[in-house]
Amino acid sequence: MIVDLQIASETKALPSLAQLEQWAQLALQTPDAKAEITIRMVDDAESKELNLQYRGKDQPTNVLSFPFEQPDLGDSELAAQMAAELGEVNYLGDLVINAQLVTQEALLQHKQVNDHWAHLVIHGTLHLQGFDHTEDEEAEAMETLEGKLLAAINITNPYVAKESD
Repeated sequence: MIVDLQIASETKALPSLAQLEQWAQLALQTPDAKAEITIRMVDDAESKELNLQYRGKDQPTNVLSFPFEQPDLGDSELAAQMAAELGEVNYLGDLVINAQLVTQEALLQHKQVNDHWAHLVIHGTLHLQGFDHTEDEEAEAMETLEGKLLAAINITNPYVAKESD
C-alpha cells in the first residue's frame, strides 16, 4: 500500500507515514501491493469548507472519503498516455482527515489518539473501496468489519464502546 501524505495541519502529534500505511493496508480488502491512496491531514477550516462543498454540511467532520473514478477516455491517445503513467497502480482515492477533530474526539471519547486515527484511516479506506453505512444493514456489516480489523491490531471496537456509554 502506498500512502501519499499531505500535511496541512498545525496539529503537532500526528501518526507516522508507516502507521498510516499499516492501517490503510489492513483495510485493503483485495491483496494489492500497488494500491495507493492520498491522506491529507487538515484543520477545522479546510474540513468545514470541504464538508460544506461536498456534503452540504456547514461544520467540520473527522474524515471525508473521495473515491477515485477513472474517467472514460475511450481509445484516445490521452487514455493510452494515462494508462502508461499509472502503470499497475490501483489508485483508490483521497482521505481528508481533520487532525484537530481527531484529537478532540479521542479525548472526549476517552480513547488513545492513535487508536482513533487508526479507526478513521480504516473507516475511510473502506469507504474508498465502496463500503458505506447509509442503510442499517450496510452499517452493521461495515462496523463489524472495522471491529475485526481493529481487533487485529489490539484496538477496542469503538462501536461496542459507544453502545456501553
